[in-house]
Amino acid sequence: MKHSFTDTIFEILTKNFGEDAEAIFNNSELLKYINQKTVSAHKGSKARGSFGNLYAIYVLVEDYIKEGFHKKRDYSKYEGAKFSALFKRQRELPFGNKLQNHALNQRMNLEFRKYFPTCDYIPIIRVVVTQRYWINANLIELEVNKKDVNIAESIIEIIDAYAASKRSAFESFIETCERLKDIENEQPEEIKAFILGLLEPNIDARIFEIVSYSILKADYNDQTVYFGFTEETIEPENLKLYKTGRTNANDGGIDFVMKPLGRFFQVTETTDVKKYFLDIDKLEKFPITFVVKSTETVEKLTERIKTGAKQQYSVDAIVNKYVSCIEEIINIDKLKNSLESVERKGNMPDVLNEIIKQSKVEFNYEVEE
Repeated sequence: MKHSFTDTIFEILTKNFGEDAEAIFNNSELLKYINQKTVSAHKGSKARGSFGNLYAIYVLVEDYIKEGFHKKRDYSKYEGAKFSALFKRQRELPFGNKLQNHALNQRMNLEFRKYFPTCDYIPIIRVVVTQRYWINANLIELEVNKKDVNIAESIIEIIDAYAASKRSAFESFIETCERLKDIENEQPEEIKAFILGLLEPNIDARIFEIVSYSILKADYNDQTVYFGFTEETIEPENLKLYKTGRTNANDGGIDFVMKPLGRFFQVTETTDVKKYFLDIDKLEKFPITFVVKSTETVEKLTERIKTGAKQQYSVDAIVNKYVSCIEEIINIDKLKNSLESVERKGNMPDVLNEIIKQSKVEFNYEVEE
């Protein structure tokens, strides 16, 4: 598959290997896999970045180079890298500060096998008992055109270039937000158009979660409920939405929490009903609102969930229990309606400010400035 970042991959290979670059690429499943995972490089901040599996490769290849195995051929005698050191290094890399251990442990190998089912090797070798890891040297020590070729340093260069491209796109995104903030009183329509552009099915899941939270928080904040333990103590209270942590975190299916109603919100980009039921199960069937990155109508999404429930569970009582746990489905159209409501109240700047704030936190931007 050829895409815009493929040219960068070939530039690096040509710089390092000259006329052998194309043959090296064609003979390397690992380079082809990296090519697959870097398709979003030049699509801007709104395209999903692939860092988990790439950084699993990166830290192992980096360890391989640090120990000098790209220059000597005795990697088979190496005791392996410690998991704790690899995991720590992943989180030091750009956009890697919240990565989990899934890629190192199994996810990367499984996906690689999906792309290259006939390949004799898996990229990551590990011994679970000792928590030691190796990159599979067969995938980086190649023989091309009767020459011994080591692509370890090129892999590091390629993934570094991809991360730099994604960081540049994100910095441009933040700069645009800051510029719009400066002209919010003069050109409110431009701000609205920008935010609406972030509510598209193809945007990065993290950006979608941030934008949906920012819109809903501003919209709910002007809605009032009355609470009190007795009739005499009942008082008005605005609805307040809170983020529970980083996006895509392993938090048991809670992305936002609303006070004082105690509503739970889960943001999802999938329409796979099994994922919905998994989140419901994790919360022990507590009612949950799903914010779905989809332009399908709420009616279609609801019907799909019901159909999936009937296929998975043939007992009506179980089906009805799962469906009753879905308090509300908020799709892209509902988010747009909420944005219209926010605009009518004159609170559009609040949405933009929240997007800037949450984006900087999410991408560790202020720390790295």
